[in-house]
Amino acid sequence: MQTDLDKLKTAFGEALPLPPDVNFDEVEYGKTSGWDSVAHMALIAQVESLFDIMLDTDDVVGFSSFPKSKEILNRYGVKFE
Repeated sequence: MQTDLDKLKTAFGEALPLPPDVNFDEVEYGKTSGWDSVAHMALIAQVESLFDIMLDTDDVVGFSSFPKSKEILNRYGVKFE
């Protein structure tokens, strides 16, 4: 069974063209190749689908890095061990 952390990594991996050896803690909008506005919306859609949530607009905008995404998802009841 996938953990919530695994699900989040899957969402990032499917929405963004990340190399297999990526350090997720360094994945950041504007610094990660391929993470543009279109990929950002694909990522948001993937996250909302995987976690069965609807992010509000401020959180969509704030979803700017992998670590920040974990902080935001915590507010929606998603817990990362």
